[in-house]
Amino acid sequence: MWENFTYTLAAVVVVSLLSLVGVFALSLKERLLDAILFYLVSFAGGAILGAAFFDLIPEAVELAEVEFAIVYVALGFVAFYLLERSIYSYHGHGHFHNGARVEISEADKRAGIKSFTYLNLVGDGVHNLIDGMVIGASFILSIPTGLAATLAVAFHELPQEIGDFAILVYGGLKRITALAMNSLTALTAVAGAVSVYLLFSSYQSLGFLVGFAGGGFTYISAAELIPELRTERGLIKSIAQFALFILAMLMIWVLVTSLHE
Repeated sequence: MWENFTYTLAAVVVVSLLSLVGVFALSLKERLLDAILFYLVSFAGGAILGAAFFDLIPEAVELAEVEFAIVYVALGFVAFYLLERSIYSYHGHGHFHNGARVEISEADKRAGIKSFTYLNLVGDGVHNLIDGMVIGASFILSIPTGLAATLAVAFHELPQEIGDFAILVYGGLKRITALAMNSLTALTAVAGAVSVYLLFSSYQSLGFLVGFAGGGFTYISAAELIPELRTERGLIKSIAQFALFILAMLMIWVLVTSLHE
């Protein structure tokens, strides 16, 4: 158990450090930044869906009876939908389009810059807390499961952290302040991982948490990342997106199956 806990802490620290990518991203030229986000979002969509279908959901079925596992997955999907509709309707995702320009919703404008900035931090903190819980529960099950979940979370976090940092700067914070605040919210992932070991270590509760995470991962890929990819109209880029999406799913499948052997 202590070995798994050590892996968990290392994983959530590495994922939390991704919050530092914002400074690097804003120093890039617009065309290069667009290209990086294009590849990251494509790969992240496949990695998240692969982790859900090839790892988390099968593990939930093993830990709980099938009829219960299906309910847990459905609850996770619905809960992530509600979370996205409530907190993230104000939080936003800060996706880049045409370089460093950030799309701000009408709700964000009505909330005012100061309110919007703090709502962004709250939403990001909740999201990272859940990510930490998913990683913690995955490593309790097995190290291979934890590694697959960590990889999926990491590729999802990269484009999001770039957007979050840009939103904080847009909201009036100095870059060094935005970097510090974004890093603090990223550390909630550590709290989420530790809480799993303290509160959800039984197999019955793990079955719920892993199934819940599988449903949440499915929602993130199907409702957030894939729609982002569908905005691309160019044939060549669409083929590249699909190839990266499938490649990421295959990588997760190979990682899970090879490490479990």
